[in-house]
Amino acid sequence: MKSLITALVAVFVLAGCNTVQGLGKDIKKGGEAIEKAAEKAKG
Repeated sequence: MKSLITALVAVFVLAGCNTVQGLGKDIKKGGEAIEKAAEKAKG
């Protein structure tokens, strides 16, 4: 799970968000991706 979070952070940094609003959207999408991965692992 730690590697998944690290990978998501790396993707967001490399994507280069230019605004705080854009960063917030990316963090939200990352959180949603983590939730989906957790649900798949659970089920």
